[in-house]
Amino acid sequence: MLPFRIDYVNSVKVGTVQDAQVSAIDTEKALLDTRRLYQIVKYTLEHFDQKTRRASSYQHALVTNVAAIVRSRHAAQDTVAEIKQTQRAHGFNAIFATASIEAAKRYYSQFQHQQAELTPDRRLKVGLIYSYAPNAQSQEGILDEEDFDPNAMHGDDRDFLEDAIKDYNEMFGTSYDTSADKFQNYYKDLSLRLKNRQIDLVIVVNMFLTGFDATTLNTLFVDKNLKLHGLIQAFSRTNRILNSVKTYGNIVSFRNLEKETNEALELFGNKDAQGIVLLKPYSDYYHEYENKVHELVGSYPLGQQIVGESQQKAFIALFGNILRLQNILSSFDDYAGQEIISERDNQDYRSIYLDLFAEYRKNGNSDKETINDDVTFEIELVKQVEINVDYILMLVEKYRQEHGNGEDKEIRSEISRAVDASPTLRDKKDLIETFVDTISLTNPVDQEWQQFVSQKREQELHTIISEENLKPESTEQFIQNAFRDGTLQTSGTAITTILPPTSRFTASGGHAEKKQRVIDKLTAFFKRFTGLGQGEEQ
Repeated sequence: MLPFRIDYVNSVKVGTVQDAQVSAIDTEKALLDTRRLYQIVKYTLEHFDQKTRRASSYQHALVTNVAAIVRSRHAAQDTVAEIKQTQRAHGFNAIFATASIEAAKRYYSQFQHQQAELTPDRRLKVGLIYSYAPNAQSQEGILDEEDFDPNAMHGDDRDFLEDAIKDYNEMFGTSYDTSADKFQNYYKDLSLRLKNRQIDLVIVVNMFLTGFDATTLNTLFVDKNLKLHGLIQAFSRTNRILNSVKTYGNIVSFRNLEKETNEALELFGNKDAQGIVLLKPYSDYYHEYENKVHELVGSYPLGQQIVGESQQKAFIALFGNILRLQNILSSFDDYAGQEIISERDNQDYRSIYLDLFAEYRKNGNSDKETINDDVTFEIELVKQVEINVDYILMLVEKYRQEHGNGEDKEIRSEISRAVDASPTLRDKKDLIETFVDTISLTNPVDQEWQQFVSQKREQELHTIISEENLKPESTEQFIQNAFRDGTLQTSGTAITTILPPTSRFTASGGHAEKKQRVIDKLTAFFKRFTGLGQGEEQ
């Protein structure tokens, strides 16, 4: 399990009741003050990208088949899911926990209202789910299970949820509602989209706060009282291990739960919480970051070759440590503007790091970041700041505008530096540099790029077909399917349908050797041309 980082956000005083004589029910009513909810939603929208790391990207396994939900009055569980594909996701997702159904409804309305004028690409995909909890004790911090029978809900609550599900249907092309069977399927579909990072934020009362695990979930926004085991359960939705980009669970509390958190960790820390700890203060990480950067610049100045295996391994360990610290620091507000390494130098150091990765993996598994027992590369942390084709084409347009007036050399150098620092673009460097050299001065850059890539892909595929005497139409369909599905199927019968008849006894090798050679060539071809479409995920 990962550690937690907890932010206690007292963004607005309106509606906060401190008088101990005021009943818990009246306190909750006061906390529903519209001005307070407006400020909290405004804060959430302004900080959502930072909290959920939307600027970071990572490779993520898609859950493609979730077994039917167990239709029980007391619980809803899914079985082990079948995983078939991966996708590149941007950032993580979040749950917003509210104190009551009324609060959940008001928060949903606020998110709808404050996002109304945003363009679709900036608008968070927000879902809502709740049901009836017969013995709800949210004021006491207890997480009672909610009944899955929508008929138990009050009419207004069910009508509101019905409208929210219609919004969901419009977002995802589904057809759920609050009838008993379809509500179960709505829960199932919503849980799947949380796991697949297809929805940004889900507003809940108690649902998804116990027993639900989605490794893509990294943030819990809290506007409800929690304590003891209920607090540990809710917080623990965020700290399931996924990859090196996700280093902790993020809790943003709009109530002062510090006392309750400390009590829960103290009581359950050695048992139920399984050693759960809180993230260290910002200053601790920044001080370590400062020391490591000064060591990097002093020991490995740019422009000097790193000679010898021991020095190379020391650099790999040091720069990997810096990447991990930058990954943690980037979510702290205090870090903005306090970066010690410039972006240009960062790119140069990443380029050296990737050169060493390419060199060390020659003798190992090319898909592994751990090359051997003492050399581990943080490639996923390099990829999270991946430079994509859109950025390169922007530089190409800038280069074209400056071309011929003596100011283009720096831009050309910037293009090469950016490509060298990109794990997915550096093996396409010759394509990009050829395109830069041949671009016209008239047509739109993106249009020329698409034509260039299409022509090169066709030429290089035909070369492979010719060299290996493959069946042209079958091979072209095979590759087309690969780019459509995002994966090259090298097992099964599909690959054999493109091969020519081959004797098991030939001077150049038999069927098995031929098949492996074709797989190697097509795999390299597929990797080379994957991610070259403008706006395509890297």
